[in-house]
Amino acid sequence: MRLSTLPKNLKLKGKRGLIRLDLNEPIEKGMVVNDFRIRRALPTLQFLVKNGARVVVLSHREKPEDTLKVAVLHLNKFIKAGFVPDVCGSVAEESIKRMADGSILVLENLRREKGEEKNELSFAKKLARFGDIYINEAFSVSHRKHASIVSVPKLLPSFAGFLFAEEVSNLSRAIKPKQPLLMVVSGAKSETKLPLIKKYLPKASNIFVGGALANSFFKEEGYEIGKSLADKNTKALSPLLKNKKVFLPVDVVVRSGEVKWADEVLKNEYIVDNGPESLFILENMIDKSKTVIVNGPLGVYQDGFGAGTEKLLKILAKAKCETIIGGGDTSALVSKLKLEKKFSFVSTGGGAMLDFLINETLPGIKALTR
Repeated sequence: MRLSTLPKNLKLKGKRGLIRLDLNEPIEKGMVVNDFRIRRALPTLQFLVKNGARVVVLSHREKPEDTLKVAVLHLNKFIKAGFVPDVCGSVAEESIKRMADGSILVLENLRREKGEEKNELSFAKKLARFGDIYINEAFSVSHRKHASIVSVPKLLPSFAGFLFAEEVSNLSRAIKPKQPLLMVVSGAKSETKLPLIKKYLPKASNIFVGGALANSFFKEEGYEIGKSLADKNTKALSPLLKNKKVFLPVDVVVRSGEVKWADEVLKNEYIVDNGPESLFILENMIDKSKTVIVNGPLGVYQDGFGAGTEKLLKILAKAKCETIIGGGDTSALVSKLKLEKKFSFVSTGGGAMLDFLINETLPGIKALTR
């Protein structure tokens, strides 16, 4: 099967291009604080507008009650786009009828309609009537079997956007990476990361485990982790502790800012980041690798403990190996540090990147293959 990508010679003037974007960017105090996904989708939007398409945008926010209005206001800093506070009703229908060639209209949060997450065909048909062609430019949510991802493509001539195709192409290189390979795997729940570690154990020279995931390993090893975030059941991690390819941090940072050896954490303490000695070990591993894949931050980034991940990214930015970075928080730090061009590839996907590396495809990819 071959991914059906958006042809650059496609006649678009006057046609309605129904495009699935991921505008679910982090918002604080009524403002978008990281626009990484928005900026990466711009080339496809600009291509459609330049060629006279009437661009109808489908997107979502996590909670049904949340609106896309703030994200659309931010999008207007880069390209002119209108907004309709309606998903598939008469207001949306009338607004789309009045669209001019080369214009963009964003519909309201898809998750306000139960048919989206339930992948109801009847809902997909309502969306499909707004387009002559369908483009998926939301790789980051293409691991979800939602109506706008897997059912609408069956109802219209459908294509992968430029970024989507770039994601698939670059992440496919990670399936057969240049050796030696170092994987840096972090996250909160071992159940989501364990399949990735098991998949890459035969391929990787080293797998470094960081973040809250490392706490679960510490717990299984019998270390005190205090009040740190960890899984309740860690028995599945026991075989990996014996594997010589799997490495854990040797030192950690606790919430007070103190650096401690991993086996010296007290009952009232909370691990928030990897320590400097662990980063030194990581740097040596990177120097010996030809490919480094990073999925997830080393610390509790959302609480302000991103120093370890920032240090890792700065080390990787200078590395001579191939570097593939993913995970929402990690990508946000890449943007903050303005290092996007320093890596081989920075994925817009967190869970989608994870699922693609494990399964070598996604529901959204299957929907676009011929």
